[in-house]
Amino acid sequence: MIDHSGSRWTADTGVQRGADYDHRWKQMAEAGISVHGEADFICRFEPASVLDAGCGTGRVAIELAARGIDVTGVDLDRPMLDQARVKAPELGWVEANLLTVDLGRRFDVVALPGNVMIFLHPGTESRVVANLARHLAVGGALIAGFQLGRGYDLEQYDLDCGAAGLVGQARYATWDADPWDPAAGYAVSVHRR
Repeated sequence: MIDHSGSRWTADTGVQRGADYDHRWKQMAEAGISVHGEADFICRFEPASVLDAGCGTGRVAIELAARGIDVTGVDLDRPMLDQARVKAPELGWVEANLLTVDLGRRFDVVALPGNVMIFLHPGTESRVVANLARHLAVGGALIAGFQLGRGYDLEQYDLDCGAAGLVGQARYATWDADPWDPAAGYAVSVHRR
């Protein structure tokens, strides 16, 4: 049984899930807008393996797999994972809480592309970062993007990464690697093991 207690994501009954969540991305792609900025960014690190932590419906994981990367997706939201399984049944999808998941392996990149850090239960962020850091290969990168001003700040994130044995490498304002600007309201951070 998956413990969903305290997750801001699962507590929000107004959040679109499953196919409804995917609809927005489909509309963007049909309008000619690239929906693969996160995958493009992650590929700059030339990973052979990626853990997509908080994978949702699998948009990023599926794109990474299409580029030849060994990907495992983890999420605690069953409707989101069910949609990912429909779209790419051949990939590894794990229903689990990021706080406690143990995949028994290490990855070149652990990615948290979908605002995952701000949807965690308040007070669990440092333990989630530590647990995900355990899944990183030596030299591997933890890459997280999230909106600022939503209850979890970058100073605390950097402290949590440092406590997990990770060293900050770079920070950007977007997944397109736009230069870091604190006024941007969004941050993509790269920390190394």
